[in-house]
Amino acid sequence: MKNASGGGKPLDAKDGLYLRAPIGGWLVSIADVPDPVFSGKILGDGFAIDPTDATLRAPFAGVVTSVHRAHHAVTLRAEDGAEVLMHIGLDTVALKGEGFTPHVAEGDRVKTGDPLISFDMDVISQLVRSLVVPVVLTNGERFALAVSAADREIAAGEAVATIAAQGEALSAPAGASDGAAITVKVRVADPNGIHARPAGLVAEAAKSGTAEVIIRLGDRKASAASPVGLMLLGAQHNDELTIEAKGADGAEVANRIAALLGGPELAQTSAPAAAPQAAVAPEVAVAPVSTATPELWGPGVAKTIDGTTASPGLAAGVSVRITSEDFEVSETGADVEQEIKELRAALKTAAADIGAKIAASKGQQAEILTAHLSFVEDPDLRDAAWTMIRDGKSAAYAWKTAIDRQVAALRKLGNPVLAERASDLEDVRRRVLAILLGVSGSATVLPDDAIIFAADLLPSQFADLDLTKVAGIVLAYAGPTAHVSILAASKGIPAIVAAGVGVLCVPDGQPVVLDADQATVRINPPATDLADIRAAVVRRRERLAANRAATQDDCYTADGKRIEVVANLGGPADVAVALESGAEGCGLMRSEFLFLNRTSAPSEDEQYAQYQAIADGLKGRPLIIRTLDAGADKDVPYANLPKEENPALGLRGVRMSLWQPELLRTQIRAILRVKPYGQCKILLPMIATLADLRDVRRVIDEEMKALARTAPIEVGIMVEVPSAALISKTLAAEADFLSVGTNDLAQYTLAIDRVNPRLAKQLDPFHPAVLRLIQLAVEGAKAHGRWVGVCGSLASFPLAAPVLIGLGVTELSATSGSIAEIKAMVRTLDIDKCKAVAEAALALESGEAVRRMLAQSWPEV
Repeated sequence: MKNASGGGKPLDAKDGLYLRAPIGGWLVSIADVPDPVFSGKILGDGFAIDPTDATLRAPFAGVVTSVHRAHHAVTLRAEDGAEVLMHIGLDTVALKGEGFTPHVAEGDRVKTGDPLISFDMDVISQLVRSLVVPVVLTNGERFALAVSAADREIAAGEAVATIAAQGEALSAPAGASDGAAITVKVRVADPNGIHARPAGLVAEAAKSGTAEVIIRLGDRKASAASPVGLMLLGAQHNDELTIEAKGADGAEVANRIAALLGGPELAQTSAPAAAPQAAVAPEVAVAPVSTATPELWGPGVAKTIDGTTASPGLAAGVSVRITSEDFEVSETGADVEQEIKELRAALKTAAADIGAKIAASKGQQAEILTAHLSFVEDPDLRDAAWTMIRDGKSAAYAWKTAIDRQVAALRKLGNPVLAERASDLEDVRRRVLAILLGVSGSATVLPDDAIIFAADLLPSQFADLDLTKVAGIVLAYAGPTAHVSILAASKGIPAIVAAGVGVLCVPDGQPVVLDADQATVRINPPATDLADIRAAVVRRRERLAANRAATQDDCYTADGKRIEVVANLGGPADVAVALESGAEGCGLMRSEFLFLNRTSAPSEDEQYAQYQAIADGLKGRPLIIRTLDAGADKDVPYANLPKEENPALGLRGVRMSLWQPELLRTQIRAILRVKPYGQCKILLPMIATLADLRDVRRVIDEEMKALARTAPIEVGIMVEVPSAALISKTLAAEADFLSVGTNDLAQYTLAIDRVNPRLAKQLDPFHPAVLRLIQLAVEGAKAHGRWVGVCGSLASFPLAAPVLIGLGVTELSATSGSIAEIKAMVRTLDIDKCKAVAEAALALESGEAVRRMLAQSWPEV
């Protein structure tokens, strides 16, 4: 047969049909799609097209079986029953239809080439990580797919694949009729409902066993093995689904699917015997559960949930669930002027409320609330809402949509700072909507020793808590760099995050032990264990009170070694809290607070005024100012940075500063003006090569000369990438000190994204590989008589102090809330023991093993 593809591998449909390109662009293999659900063929085999057109067309004649409510995906069934899913872009479900125009509806018959969906490429490409269009045969058990050669340009309508029948539909798997019928109820946790990704993962789980699994939503049902059928259910966030499994491994498969969909709230089984426990689903950080016992999620049931440490500590108390309120808003507005008037009044009220809270706050909380105030007053958000109101939308709908668009744009960047800002935007959205809708918020009434269980906590929710009654916090989502994590740490409240949706199923009023040091929470532990833990908590509180009473003294080990314990600061408001906590200075002042959330760069005078205020507040104590650590992954629009596929590996830190040298020069001049001269030191982020250091040193020397400064200023480097540790001896020859940023060092060493909640537990700064790099940094620095500090999260763990000191670190820059305990720990240590502990840690196989060893040596910490 003639090659119908227009190039590449010849295609022969024989008794099947040609699958023609639904859109023009660059043809790529399905294995090259940057999403494991597609590249792993979880949904089925197929191909993908990086589009140059903006209209998706029918690849063959057939019937439209589904159009996703977000209008980003459509499924078409051919006359012979072959079903093909076309999915425009990755993560586009979060756009909720914005930028997409469907031309068909479910049940429509279409001819080859008929338009299915049009989309705004310019808008959508800015909001999602990829516009690639996967095209997938979803019922490959009945049909065979052959695709022509990839990596070439194609036009819409070219034949790129053939589909041919390969036999009848498979019969029920062997063993499916064996065993008792299992029924599990679950609520959909995904905020976007069941779309392509969760449908594919559920189908994969269903096919992993022999059980026959049906999922029901009301009077609709679908086979769990059919991704398209699952999407056709139309299940949305918080919808209750019923999973019915029949077969020998029915309980196991049903549990696995329940964990993927959101964690069961209740379970029932017709079989009296205990069902097997499911394996942990890789996509959800939640402990598996059996469906054998209806009371599994009820009061009195013992369970243990693992998460990630956000704020260390030990707590015992009772569970209290906090849920976020979902506001229903009407899309259509009434009178335009009235809607604008209402939104203007709501924004004014919100600004006044936040201003009052700022006046009553200090430290990190005041800084966060100040950012919230800037969002309420953001002219771009306001103008976007005005525009929608003039188009006939209600004030509530316009405000919600304006925020949602920004949140979608920020979350897709995959950066911790911007992920935090997205959460803050959601907080402001909630605050203004509550005012618009007349919903009066009421603070949650807490019992004594409350341990909060929630999906997430917004900063405003945290601010509304009676912290005198909060013993600990356990969150399903969030991460260790989220604002709620920072707030918890600043208040010394033990907290774990990224613990999975299982925490949402814990009933109120259950006895709970939270060991944030080990990142575990135990619900309904044995009474004897609970009594022991409560006694340990009391001892810990007494010890902490004693530690705080002695925290103002300088810090030395038991054998006289000076260890400086200083604070990480995020702005002037943090200084007083740090000094009250016993900080001996500032080991890291993050200057980003001056640069983010604005449309123009701060002037030299503005920066100088802020730096001088911090120096004055420290009363002569050392102040280390890190130059701007931003880049394409942070919101500095005035830098005019190019869009980057992987910002964490792009123009970040000094790379960005050197790319826009005037930003760097202005900041250097402001730092050099701080009095008394010599109190300030300069810290350079993301140094990877000697050339990086020399290039910045050259700028500093030029600005010193311009200001007639003759006395040198100390310039240090952040050790955040492995290369800096590996060539530390070379770098230390020209740097005055080294400061280890363990957050990024762990990320780059372990190749784990800091903002990926599924991998949060594995991103462990205690990992021996990270410790080994710290050792190398110290050895290189020592060759030139330089000192080394640690300013990343590892320094805030009192248990880490023996290892770090044993490795040769002489400065620990920590969160204010942990300083008293760190000093107390250091005062019990001697250098020989620290060296032995460090050597033992380097020989272990994991961060968990290091933590376990330290906990055994210092059980009361």
